[in-house]
Amino acid sequence: MRRLVTFHMLLGGFLFGAVILSQAQNYSLSWFTIAGGGGSSSGTATNGTAYAVSGTIGQSDAGVLSGGPYTVTGGFWGVIGSVQTPGSPLLNITVASPNVKISWPASATGFTLQKNSDLNTTNWTTVTQSTNVVNGTNIVTVPAPNGNLFFRLKN
Repeated sequence: MRRLVTFHMLLGGFLFGAVILSQAQNYSLSWFTIAGGGGSSSGTATNGTAYAVSGTIGQSDAGVLSGGPYTVTGGFWGVIGSVQTPGSPLLNITVASPNVKISWPASATGFTLQKNSDLNTTNWTTVTQSTNVVNGTNIVTVPAPNGNLFFRLKN
């Protein structure tokens, strides 16, 4: 019995010492931004791990947060997208900072490139930048927008 009590006291002392000697990671928040907006997102990664992100959209100085295979870039995010019009060729959109390049096959003739910042409206306007043909591809370069901007080809 006495051995059991001594063993438990030694084990308890060892665990207590390990807790005292262990240190937490040091984190600091040297700056912050308060901004409007926000939302949540959740899903499952390719390895089957479930994840959820919830937060507020910050200013462009919010920086980059990363951990493991995930990265979150702060700031006000915009969407640059294409709207597929039936019968028109697919648009390809690439970011070439500080611009955006929109391209489609040059063999598709009779189409006009249009843009709209709000898909809830019918305010499509013709893109005024010139179209350059390079290796059988029409390419239009426009300045990257500060917010959402959608493109379509209209026949």
